[in-house]
Amino acid sequence: MKHVSILVPNGSHSVVNIMGTQQILQVANERFAEQFGRKLFEIDLVGFAKSYTAVAGAAQPIPTKLWTEVRQTDIVILPAVYDDPDDAVRRNQSLLTFLIEQYKSGATLVSMCIGTYVLAATGLLNGKVCSTHWLHASLLKEKFPGLLVREEKLIAEQAGIITCGGAYAFPNLILYVVEKFGGRELAVFLAKTFMIDLDRTRQSPYMMFQGHKEHADEMILKVQEFIEIHYAEKFTVEDLASQHHLVRRTLERRFKTATGYSINEYTQRIRIETAKKDLEIGRKSVTEIMYDCGYQDSKAFRDVFKKYAGISPLEYRQKYAKEVGELHAA
Repeated sequence: MKHVSILVPNGSHSVVNIMGTQQILQVANERFAEQFGRKLFEIDLVGFAKSYTAVAGAAQPIPTKLWTEVRQTDIVILPAVYDDPDDAVRRNQSLLTFLIEQYKSGATLVSMCIGTYVLAATGLLNGKVCSTHWLHASLLKEKFPGLLVREEKLIAEQAGIITCGGAYAFPNLILYVVEKFGGRELAVFLAKTFMIDLDRTRQSPYMMFQGHKEHADEMILKVQEFIEIHYAEKFTVEDLASQHHLVRRTLERRFKTATGYSINEYTQRIRIETAKKDLEIGRKSVTEIMYDCGYQDSKAFRDVFKKYAGISPLEYRQKYAKEVGELHAA
C-alpha cells in the first residue's frame, strides 16, 4: 500500500484540488479492493499548523495529521496556492522542509498549478522539466531560471517529480498518478467514472499569448507595440532595428532578455493568437484568417498554428467557435 500525503498549505489554497484528489483516490481504493482485496492507497491530509482559520463562505479541509507526525510517505501532493507566490513560500517554510526530506527519502512529489512555484523554492526542480498554469509560466521562468518550464505540457515528470498545468487539470494529474502506481485499467475505470478525458496531454489549446511586458526596457516595449500593430505586414529584424536605431544583434539580445522570446517567435505567437480569436468568432474562413494574419502558404500556417495551439486551425474552430452552424467551410 502506498501512503499518500495530500498537503494542506498555510494560507489560501485550492480546496477543490485537495478534496477532489481525496475523492478520486478513495474511489480508486474501492475499485482496487474489489479486484484485489486490499486498498492501493493510505490517504492523509497533512497540515502545517495546529489550527486553520476558515474563510467565510469557503470550506476548509481538516488535516488528519501534522507534518511532524509523518515519518515517511510514498507520494506527496501539493495543491494550487492562491496567495501571492512569494507570500505562499514565506508562509510555508515547514512545508518546504517536508518536501525536501520526503523527496530525499524516496517519495514521489506531485504539484498542481502554481503549487509548482512553491515546489521550485525547495531547489528540487532545478534542471528538471516541469509545468504550471500557462498564465504563471513567465513568472516561474523569471524567478527560477534553472527550471526547464514546458507550459505547453499538461503534465511533466522527471526524476520522481510530477507537475501539471492549470488547477482544474488536477483530475488528469491524479489519473496519471493512479496509472503509475495502480495500472492503466484502474485509470481508465476512474476516467469513465468521473468523465475525465484521460489522454489530454497539452495545455496549448487553452493558452492565450499575452506578451511579456513587465520589464523596464522602453525601447523593446516600442518594438513589441509595433509588432502587435503591424503583425500582418512583411518586416524583417533588420527593418525593426533600423526603425528603432539599433544594431540588429543588440536588438535581438535586448528583445530576448526583456521578453524571453526571439523576435520571430514573438511575431508568430501574436499572429497565431489573432488567428485563434478570429476562429472563435467563426465568421471568416480559415483561408481568409490565414491571409489576414500575414501568412501566404496554407501548410506553413497550419504547421505554425499547430506548433503553438497544439491542434490544427480547423480543430480549434470546432472546439471553440460559438455558432457552429454559421461557420464557413475552410
